[in-house]
Amino acid sequence: MRTELFDYDLPESAIAQRPSEERGASRMLEVGASLVDRNARDFAELVPPEAVVVLNDTRVRRARLLGQRLPGGGKVEIFLLYPLDAARQRWSALGRANKPLREGVELTFTGARALVLDRCDDGTLVVELSVLVTAQGVEDWLERRGHVPLPPYVRRPDDATDGERYQTVFARELGSVAAPTAGLHLSEAALDRLRARGVDVQTLTLHVGIGTFRPVSSDDLDAHPMHAEHIEVGEALCETVNRARGEGRPIVAVGTTVVRALESAASGGSLAPYHGETKLLIQPGYHFRAVDGLLTNFHMPRSTLLALVSALVGREKLLESYRVALERGYRFLSYGDAMWIPRRLV
Repeated sequence: MRTELFDYDLPESAIAQRPSEERGASRMLEVGASLVDRNARDFAELVPPEAVVVLNDTRVRRARLLGQRLPGGGKVEIFLLYPLDAARQRWSALGRANKPLREGVELTFTGARALVLDRCDDGTLVVELSVLVTAQGVEDWLERRGHVPLPPYVRRPDDATDGERYQTVFARELGSVAAPTAGLHLSEAALDRLRARGVDVQTLTLHVGIGTFRPVSSDDLDAHPMHAEHIEVGEALCETVNRARGEGRPIVAVGTTVVRALESAASGGSLAPYHGETKLLIQPGYHFRAVDGLLTNFHMPRSTLLALVSALVGREKLLESYRVALERGYRFLSYGDAMWIPRRLV
C-alpha cells in the first residue's frame, strides 16, 4: 500500500510532552459504530469479563548516557541499544558529539568509561562499557546514572517523574529502548479491577527497538525495511489464548507491541511458543489470527504502527477517528491519550 495513505496533519501542540497527573487520568476515545469520549480508567470496566487481556512486561533500560570524550572534554551523548556481548559489556549504540565518534575514541561518564570499538555502516557504534566501581554491575550503574530515553518528539530533558511514569507498573523483563506506551495508562488498581471482574490477565515480552521511531521513508509500505524486535511468548500464554479462542472469548491486546508478538506467534494458525526476533509488518488486508480488541495510543503519521491499527479498524475509519480526536483536543503519541478498540471492525 502507498505510504501516503497513512499520512495526516499532526500539530506540534497536540504532542503530549508530559504524562497525565496520574495513571488512568488520560482521556480514551472508544472506536466502534460511533466515537465515544471516555476516560482511561473506564478500560477495566469495558473489557468483557470473559476476555483474556495480554500485557507486554518489557522494562525500559535507562540507556541514555551523557558524558565527555577523552581527551578534550567535548560533550558526548550515547544511547545503548542492546548488548552484543554481555560478558565483555559490548553494546550496539547510537552516538552524538561535536566531532565524529570513531574507532578508538574514549569516553568518560560519572562512574564509568567507554571505548568505541567500531563504527558500523548503518551509523551505529560498537562500544565497550566499563564501570569504575567494581562492586557495581553495569545494569545497576545504568539504573543509577543513566537517563530515561524519552522519544525524540518529547522536547525536554528527562526528570524524576519520567523514571516512574515512562515505565509500566507491570514492567519486569529489562531490554526496551522505549516504553510499550498503551500500558502506561494502567495502574495496579486497574489490573486488580480487571482480575476481580473475572478477566484473565496474561503477559508476554517484546523488547521495543529503536526502529519504532523511524518513519516509513519508502513510497510503498511493502518496501519498508521492517525493524526486528525480540519477543518471548510462553507456553502457558499460548494454552490460555488457544483455549479462549476455542471457546469464543475475546483476546484483548494492550498495545501494538502485544499485537505484533501474538500475531508473530500465531503465524501457523494457533498460538505457539515463540522465542526470537520478529519482523512482522501488519497493514490493511492482514488476516488476524490471535487479536480481537486493542488498547493503544495515537501514533505518528506515515508509521507502521498506524498501518497496524488501520488493519483492525479500516484506514478511513481510523483517520476519521484521528481527525475527530484532534478536534476534541486529545493528546497524541507516547505520553498522550488512549484509544480503545473493543473489536475488529474489518
